[in-house]
Parts: sequence; structure tokens; C-alpha cells
Amino acid sequence: MANAERAQPVLTARAAGLVGCAECGHVYQLGTETCTVCGTRLVSRDMTSLQRVWAWLFAGMVVYIPANVYPMLRTTTFGNTQESTIVGGVFELMDHGSYGVALIVFFASVIIPVSKFIAIAYLAIRIQRGKPGTTAHFHLYEVVEFIGRWSMIDVFVVAILSALVQLNFVASIHPGIAAVSFALSVAFTMISANSFDPRLIWDAPEGKPV
Repeated sequence: MANAERAQPVLTARAAGLVGCAECGHVYQLGTETCTVCGTRLVSRDMTSLQRVWAWLFAGMVVYIPANVYPMLRTTTFGNTQESTIVGGVFELMDHGSYGVALIVFFASVIIPVSKFIAIAYLAIRIQRGKPGTTAHFHLYEVVEFIGRWSMIDVFVVAILSALVQLNFVASIHPGIAAVSFALSVAFTMISANSFDPRLIWDAPEGKPV
């Protein structure tokens, strides 16, 4: 199977003398400057995309630290206030027997964000080093781009609880500063993934500069 894949190298649009519009998807001959359909400037590769990818990724990693250190949720019951971090909330759910919910929160708030950091950095490093890219790397990029929005589930839960549980002195729930940091981290990593020009993945096997 591996030999069969090597025998059929990927033919990129640039190698075929074509350039595609990133906005509407129409294809033109290489050298065409503007899309006749939507008016977008046509470029075969966005050579500055990796700079934006690293900038947004680093910003997402920075704000992800306080998202895990500071409390995500402040719960007040009869005047007693308790603060819970993301991981602390997972353990509290497990203590109450909600193992399924705890697993979902842990997966969406810890596993997915960290996996996105690693995947984006991995793809960017491969391109910078000129290593061969395959369809598996392109699918990895598609997964990262698709799954990014689902990391917001923790923020949605906090927002819903804060809106529903407001019983003054009896019980009230308020979002902590970590909720803002976590939302920013998710947003920054989504921007980082969207800034990535996936066409650069196919350039490495051709030995072209990135």
C-alpha cells in the first residue's frame, strides 16, 4: 500500500498551471490576477500565512494558561462561595457521579485545545522544514479546522448556568475570569487554523520554498 501511494504523487494546481480563487473556488490559468466572478485577487500561495498562524497560535497558548489556573465558575450557595477551575470542575462532577458529563467537559476543555495546539504547530513545522506532505496531513488540517468550534462547549455551559441560576442569596452562579480567557484561546486557535494556507502542504514534496 505504501509503495502504491508513492507511485502516484499528488498533482497540485500550481504544477498543472492553474490557480484557484480562495473565496468562490473558481479556477483560472496561472498568471490571472483577479477573479472575474467575485473580484478577489488571485494568489497561488499565501506566503505570509505561516507568520499569522504562529502569531495567533502563540496568543492562544498564552491565554490558555490563565484559563486553567483561574476559576471558570463561581458558585454561591447561602452566602458561601466556591470557585472551580476547569480540572477542578471535572473532579467535582466525578465526585457527584456524573462521569459522562465530566468526560465530555475534560475532552472538550483539555484534550481538544491541547490537541489543536500540537496539530497546528506540527503542520507548520513540517512546512517550514520542507518535509513531504500527504493526504493524511491535509485531513489533519481539516479536522483541526472543523473541531475548533466544539471547544466552546465549556463556555456555553457556563453561560447557560449563569443565566438560569440566579436566586440571589439562595444560589447563584457567575463566570470566572477563566471563562473569558478560555473563549479567547478558542477564538485565537480558530483564527490560527483559518489563517493556515493548506495549499502549502502540497509544496513540500516538490521542493518549493515556503
